[in-house]
Amino acid sequence: MTGLEITLLYLLAAVLGVVTCRYFQLPPMLGYLAVGVAIGPNALGLSQNSDGVRHVGEFGVVFLMFVIGLEFNLPKLRAMRQHVFGLGLLQVAVTILVATLATIGLSAALPEMLGMSWQAALALSCALAMSSTAILVKLMVERLERESEHGKRVMGVLLFQDLAVVPLLVLIPALGASGEELAGALVIAAIKATLLITVLLVGGQHVMRRWLTLVARRKSEELFVLNLLLITLGLAWLTELAGLSLALGAFIAGMLISETEFKHQVETDIRPFHDVLLGLFFISIGMLLDWRLVLERWPLVLVLLVVPTLFKAALVTGLSKFLGASSGVSLRTGLYLAQAGEFGFVLLTLAQANALVPPALLNPILASMVLSMLATPFIVMYSNRIVMKLVSSEWLLQSLQMTTIARKSINAKRHVIICGYGRCGQNLAKMLEGEGIPYIALDLDPDRVRQAAAAGDSVVFGDAVRLQALIASGLARASAVVITYLDVASALKVLSHTRAHAPQVPVIVRTQDDLNLEVLQTAGATEVVPETIEGSLMLASHALALVGVPMRRVIRIVQDQRDARYNLLRGFFRGADDDSVDELQYERLATLSIAADAKAVGRTLESLGLQSLDVRVVSLRHHDGKSGAIDASAVLLAGDTLVLSGKAEALAVAEQQILKS
Repeated sequence: MTGLEITLLYLLAAVLGVVTCRYFQLPPMLGYLAVGVAIGPNALGLSQNSDGVRHVGEFGVVFLMFVIGLEFNLPKLRAMRQHVFGLGLLQVAVTILVATLATIGLSAALPEMLGMSWQAALALSCALAMSSTAILVKLMVERLERESEHGKRVMGVLLFQDLAVVPLLVLIPALGASGEELAGALVIAAIKATLLITVLLVGGQHVMRRWLTLVARRKSEELFVLNLLLITLGLAWLTELAGLSLALGAFIAGMLISETEFKHQVETDIRPFHDVLLGLFFISIGMLLDWRLVLERWPLVLVLLVVPTLFKAALVTGLSKFLGASSGVSLRTGLYLAQAGEFGFVLLTLAQANALVPPALLNPILASMVLSMLATPFIVMYSNRIVMKLVSSEWLLQSLQMTTIARKSINAKRHVIICGYGRCGQNLAKMLEGEGIPYIALDLDPDRVRQAAAAGDSVVFGDAVRLQALIASGLARASAVVITYLDVASALKVLSHTRAHAPQVPVIVRTQDDLNLEVLQTAGATEVVPETIEGSLMLASHALALVGVPMRRVIRIVQDQRDARYNLLRGFFRGADDDSVDELQYERLATLSIAADAKAVGRTLESLGLQSLDVRVVSLRHHDGKSGAIDASAVLLAGDTLVLSGKAEALAVAEQQILKS
């Protein structure tokens, strides 16, 4: 195959894999692995796992480590230190230690089946210690669990695993040295890594900030992106030149940039390279998998799937319990972290490149890792049932939580239920308190709840998405429910519960913008408050008052906009920097000047059929420069200008109907 044909094959395979995974709501990584198996030499044979493809795929790991370095910051570590350096450190260390000793013991007992050195056992144990950040973060965000007790522990462990990869990338290549040279190789690798990291971090931060400032002043996006690629790949090359891994240099580059003011811009610019090249890496991993060997040795694959998964779940559960978590939280944390992870593949590939993995075991290990990741969404989905079945005290703890909420609200009538007690919720509570209106707030941040409750606020720990929490809060007796956090999926669940069990209670929902306005109103929201539009209304009201418009008229103008559900403010003229995929979902304004030969000349607005396209006429400006009334019977003439509001596709169709001759 030619270079172009190979490129097209990989792109087509990647697109099909990602689309399929998105359809089944699975992580794209699994799609890349699946298409790698399909097009690889052991299945359809459309592509060979050439050194060139594997080398390009390695750059995906480079950019992955760059992003990890970019997200690394001391304040974040300090805030999560208990979970990161407590549970996270213990999980990685104990997993590696126990798994290494167990593997060495099994190798001695079954030399024909396993037969591996202690170096190989250690390398495989390092891969086993990893869990999937990509899958778990996605699932926890969807399930609104990142701020839950088990969610914080899971995030702490994942963060430490990401950090632990850095020394492991140095350790595994050193393990590939011969027995006599191993100790020397480990010492030399450690010295090199320490010296290089120290020099780069001590002297590099000042240089990096000055250099990026110099580049940014040129105001060239192209130059900025080229500079990022140069820094990332240049430092990766430097560490490889020093006998260390490419990924270590990329991690250092990310750390250096994370301390500058350009961090967020860099995250946006580097994302496409990171995603595409990492996809190639996982495709190349999938191409290593020989499904025929997997089928032949399925009992071994099953053992490698079940035993490590149960071991990790039990270990993390025990460690969490040892560090003071409740039985339910401990078991949930263990279930969430039981699977293999993307860094496990990185370390396994590195071990294979250094001849540490027995060839006969590579395919069964790969298959078991992929299957464990496929099982993760289902384990997480049924985790609550598993916990309730295995932990006898969990139902009692949940009952106590509901009792605490009910005790707080038992004497409350005509109160307001505040869902979320962040800054917005706290401001609302203060205003309600000032008017003598009772309220009860539900929040999932235990630290915030503890501090606010100690200060006398009526706030309890509880998940507003759960029907039991809403009922315990006195939903049927409430005068209103206010959803103060920006999460549409959660808001829809609260709306569904309220409409089903207390339809008479009005619900006010806070949103970022007007994208989901109709969806929330259809779901039962009495009022939807889009921050962006409300902010523009406040800005306009201050401006009108300052230029002399009477305050009574300003208030009426603002109220008219609210009464009209922001209809006149919903669309706006787009600029080049607004033209993104997400923005295509929003309403926009379009200006159409009607030429003499246009089809719309002599026709009324009603006859154009714009309503059926979900397009509104915002204003009509006649050819003489005067603005006309927006009347369905208004006749359009040559030279008139229409301002239309609607979504991009609908506006394109409307433009065709109006302007074509």
